[in-house]
Amino acid sequence: MTLNLNLFIYPGGHHEAAWRYAGSAPDRILDISYYQDLARTAEEAKFDSIFFADGPALADNIKYASRFRLEPFTWMSAIAAVTSRIGLIGTASTTYSEPYNLARQFASLDHLSNGRAGWNIVTTGAPNAAQNFGLEEHPVHAARYARADEFLEVVTKLWDSWEDEALVADAQTGVFADTDLIHAIDHVGQHFSVAGPLNTARSPQGRPVYVQAGRRRTAGRSPPDGRRPSSPRTRRWATPRSSTAT
Repeated sequence: MTLNLNLFIYPGGHHEAAWRYAGSAPDRILDISYYQDLARTAEEAKFDSIFFADGPALADNIKYASRFRLEPFTWMSAIAAVTSRIGLIGTASTTYSEPYNLARQFASLDHLSNGRAGWNIVTTGAPNAAQNFGLEEHPVHAARYARADEFLEVVTKLWDSWEDEALVADAQTGVFADTDLIHAIDHVGQHFSVAGPLNTARSPQGRPVYVQAGRRRTAGRSPPDGRRPSSPRTRRWATPRSSTAT
């Protein structure tokens, strides 16, 4: 049995009054050095990963509780710069994101962190998020999960659109990339039409680690098989979890 230790960093604490505790530091909630210190401490303690929650809407109890959100990719990039081993798991919504942008963001983070990126896959349950994205109402459960299914498929195809040896960078021959190893995905589905390929070379893990809080039969399929699945040697910090959305 393998035990994975993960530090769940919730800026204001899980209790709504945690920010008022005598030993807390609410003045550091927007100070990146605070989170860098926490990450380094977790890494020194041999934790496998740190986890950062996110949501695309302001919580309704902000008057009495610290419930605002920092954008996770910015946050994780800053953490990557001061750590070397610990995994970086960020939450990103399949309901209020686009597959191409998200695939680029996680691939970039995986490169910048030398293979430590993980995606916590969610569909977003907050109804008030819809108005932040030009929608009149929040999509119903079935619609969110159907979109999440296809979203995950597209992201995985994009990560696999560059094969492992596609980036050549050979100054002698002048070949920077082997275009025979870079593939369009030409995905056309119910929710997305994405040509690809990704404009970021294959990352150290190939596919950043999929993370999900639970397993439901309605949550959909596993990631499709790509042309070149990531090599086991690239999984340095965590074992891939279930790939379904929450």
